[in-house]
This record gives sequence, structure tokens and C-alpha cells, in this order.
Amino acid sequence: MNPRVLIGSVVFWSLALACGPVTPGADGGTGGGGMATAPTILSSVPMPNALNVGLNANAQVTFSERMNGTTLTPATFTLTSGTPAVAVAGTVLYSNSRATFRPNAALAPNTRYTATVTTGAQSAVGVALATHFVFAFTTGTVALAPLPVNLGTAENFVVLAKTGISTVPASVITGNVGLSPAAATFITGFSLSADATNVFSSSPQVTGQIFAADYAVPTPTNMTTAISDMELAFTDAAGRPAAVTELGAGNIGGMTLTGGVYNWGTGLLIPSNLTLNGSATDVWILQIAQDLTISNGVQISLTGGALAKNVFWQVSGAISVGTTAHAEGVMLSQTAITLSTGASINGRLLAQSAINLDTSTVVQPAP
Repeated sequence: MNPRVLIGSVVFWSLALACGPVTPGADGGTGGGGMATAPTILSSVPMPNALNVGLNANAQVTFSERMNGTTLTPATFTLTSGTPAVAVAGTVLYSNSRATFRPNAALAPNTRYTATVTTGAQSAVGVALATHFVFAFTTGTVALAPLPVNLGTAENFVVLAKTGISTVPASVITGNVGLSPAAATFITGFSLSADATNVFSSSPQVTGQIFAADYAVPTPTNMTTAISDMELAFTDAAGRPAAVTELGAGNIGGMTLTGGVYNWGTGLLIPSNLTLNGSATDVWILQIAQDLTISNGVQISLTGGALAKNVFWQVSGAISVGTTAHAEGVMLSQTAITLSTGASINGRLLAQSAINLDTSTVVQPAP
């Protein structure tokens, strides 16, 4: 035996044993086939030692790579105050390499809080955070204007549903359409034509691409992620502290609403025109515990520079937009969304069951 070959083999196996297993390089910071690297945290919101933080603030961190969302919980991402430390009750949301600790109630004024992400947090390939990450901030005395809801990859779609999407032709849709976990056979009325790759299809009614769970790779994985992000966005919107509750006893027809978080413990009826007035940075989050009904012919309009992308309808029941009515904003329904004959929306339809259109117009909001 050639001694140089033997020595080379010993050196190789010694290095392998010292370095540990080699993992694939597709995701999770594996370096394209090299060693899986420990994730780190690139930034936090609020910034470390920030002052005058809003009483409605969340704590958020951005990781260096994709994480295993199931390892990010109130046990591994905590928020505390005082000495001895008292834990703040809350929920942890994860999407797009960002984890957010959302308190269940408004924070106390003029109070120092400490956020900690522990090494219990793991990357998508099972590697623990390199070290505990700790940052602190101090609240002010007021709640700040709400931030937009993070849609994640659901933002790639103007129509997104889980169980079915139907249309009575000819609807007009500008933007991508997606369905998952249901298959493309549950997209009806669109006269679909599959692309040669079978990754997406097209329709004469859609200016954009149509995706379904049973299309070719990478569509199934992408659709699963988009649906998950849609559900996370719904949870995020539902958990924002409300500044106004039970406005109009569930009837806001004829009103003008400025930006903020509104909450109704019932259904919401809009029987006459509604105006949302504010600047391009103002955000509206409308939390509705039951159904949202927009009556026939009603027009929802934006004034003062307000943008449709910053309007979020978080509806635990069904959404119904009446005949020839027009809506603005992102509709997040825990059940179904129906646009009646001639109805239109400048925004997005994101439903956790089905979406039904009838010669409707759906246009994605301006970025």
C-alpha cells in the first residue's frame, strides 16, 4: 500500500470527524454544500436602547438565514420588564427570516423592556442560533401609528385562496392568482392554459400568472409558503391593539375614517359610501369578528394621498361586496370572499377558504 494514500485518507477522515456532518446547500446557510453555519441576528426593531418606543410596539428580529418557525415561540423569544424580570404575555410570528414578538396588550409607559432570543431558535436545517441575542428599549407615553401588516410572499398574489377560486366570465384581474392546497381543477371559469413548464397557467381574464398546488416544482412549495404567510398576516392584523372599538355599532356607512386600528366584536355593515382619509404613510387595520358586508353600489374611496396597500380588512367571517360596489385595500378573510356582479376592488383578495367572482374587476394595489 502506498503510505501517502493511507496518510491522505487518515487526514481526510480526521477532518470529517472534527468538523461534523456536511449538509446540502439549497437553503439554511449551508454554504452550497459545505458546513451548516449557525444563524445570527442581523438587526432588531426597536433598535437596541431605543427611547420613546410606542406603547403598541412589537419586538422584531431579522435572522441571517431561513429559520425553523416552529422553534420560535414565547419560550425562545421573550420580552420582560422589571427586576426581578416579569414576562410579557404575547405571541411570536415568523415569516421571511423575521420573527416578531407581539404583546397581547399595550406596553406600560416609561418602562424599560428586554427582548431575548435564545439558542433554542434553530435554522431551517436544525442549527441553533450562535448565541443568545438580547436587546432592550424604553417606552414613551403614547401609542404610535400602526405599521402595515407584513404579507410575506402572499404579497405576490392579488387573488389567493385555499379551497377554490371561481368566476363568472368575464372578470378582469390584474396580478397573480394562487390556490393551495386545492388543485387547479378547483379554479373554475377561467379557461386555463398551462405553460409549457407546467409551473403556471394563464387565462384571458388574468393579466398575470395563475398557480396551483399541483403544478410543477417549485410551485407547490411556493404556494405552501404563500398560504402560510397569508395566515400569519391575518393573525398579525387580528392582534394589533385597537384605538377605536365598536364604531357606529357596526354600521359605518357615510363616515370618513382616519388611519388607525378599528375593532368590532360583531359584523360590520357598510350600507353607504365610506371615505378613508389620510396620507401615503397612514395605515388602516379594521378588525371584524364576524362578517363584512358592503352593500350594492357602495363606493369606498381613498383621499388625502391614502394608499390601498395600507388598508387591511381583517375579517373572521365572510366578506361580501355587493353588485357594482367598489372597495379599496387588502381583504384578509378567515372564510370566503364574494364579489357580486360588477363589483370591483383596488387591493387584494386573500381568503382561507374560497373566492367567488362575478364579472368582477380586481386590480393589485400600487407598490
